[in-house]
Amino acid sequence: MTRITAQQVKELRDRTGLGMMECKKALVEAQGTIEVAIENLRKSSGLKAAKKAGRVASDGLIIGKCEAGFGLLLEINSETDFVARDSNFIDFSHIVLEEAFSKRNSDVGQLMNGLIESERQKLVQKVGENISVRRISKLESELVGLYIHSNNRIGVLVGMESGSFDLAKDIAMHVAAMNPLVINPDDLSEEQLAKERDIFLGQAQSSQKPPEIIEKMVAGKIRKYLEEVSLVQQPFVKDSEKKIGDLLKTNGAKILDFVRFELGEGIQKNTVDFATEVHAQAGL
Repeated sequence: MTRITAQQVKELRDRTGLGMMECKKALVEAQGTIEVAIENLRKSSGLKAAKKAGRVASDGLIIGKCEAGFGLLLEINSETDFVARDSNFIDFSHIVLEEAFSKRNSDVGQLMNGLIESERQKLVQKVGENISVRRISKLESELVGLYIHSNNRIGVLVGMESGSFDLAKDIAMHVAAMNPLVINPDDLSEEQLAKERDIFLGQAQSSQKPPEIIEKMVAGKIRKYLEEVSLVQQPFVKDSEKKIGDLLKTNGAKILDFVRFELGEGIQKNTVDFATEVHAQAGL
């Protein structure tokens, strides 16, 4: 049996980031040849990454970058908050961001070819969790403002015509806090409006008031709803005396588009109670 030295184990750990016992085992199987051990580990890492690919990754972070009228927003997922705060995960996220930004690429499938996918698999192997680049959105405009909340769980890009970068950033922060659905009331789809109208009509009819009163009640609720979900109608989060529309008018600016990411939105989490999980692992 080939003798494996501590120095060999250290070198393999430094080059792969794997645990000591896994490195020692790989060296034993490779009869002490580090390059062979690395090659074998690369072969097996794909299998390890594939095994974890089916697990739900609903934690992680939102990250973004903007300059010279171009911005990108990314959601990169892990399975747990613990890994999301790990420096290896954060470093990988910045690698993905810089690669996407340099190529102005918002196509996850294209981006995950080659180097990025290789780095992802290495990270999966190192942290023992499924890691995925879930979505990327880009925005190009005369002015682009970016806001990433301090917990990296919400991020916003705002595209504007005229105004200032500081104003665009302030409005991005407002969007993060208030979560508007559309820029202007007229932008809300007829389908969404009809859905809300039916809800309000049902509520009003339960009051058993005359039809003409019910119609006024519904109209009033629709007006209020449009004010709540339309960005330009919302009171500015930093100064509730002003609406976003007034702020834009004062600064001669116009909002053209916005993108808001909230971590994990739309992901169905698998929930397994502790007793069931123990029984499953024990094969009971």
